[in-house]
Amino acid sequence: RWVLSLECKGSRNFLSALRRAVEVDFKDKDKHKSQGLYLLTTGIPDQETHTISAYVAEVCRGFDLQLHVCLLSVVKGTDSRIIPARYASPQETARAFKEIVQAAHGRFHWFGEAGIFESDDISSIISEMEKAKNYSQKCAFLVESLKQRS
Repeated sequence: RWVLSLECKGSRNFLSALRRAVEVDFKDKDKHKSQGLYLLTTGIPDQETHTISAYVAEVCRGFDLQLHVCLLSVVKGTDSRIIPARYASPQETARAFKEIVQAAHGRFHWFGEAGIFESDDISSIISEMEKAKNYSQKCAFLVESLKQRS
């Protein structure tokens, strides 16, 4: 709800923005059982990953907060005037955010114009489908072996 009142201004300091969101804008955090914070980004944070991960782990331990990251890979050659504060390849960027998300017990989603590269939600669904398929095969084998005994 507070996002609707924000205006585009400030710096590119990722950790500062995260601190503001967690320490200032979650004023009513004690009134809610759990809260989620979604980061929509196209590049690597300005600060080192281990620094952000340590901060996020500490903050999330204090109350039920999960940080979820949606990483959009921008296609080279597009007219993107966004110049990152520090450079990292898409794979390095994804690794960094996956580490941060793990510290926050959140979910990571990475997508681009070509589709979904990686998603914790989709991975969970695929895992559940594999378990269901294996269970179904075991049940079918059991039914077949019972039919043969009869």
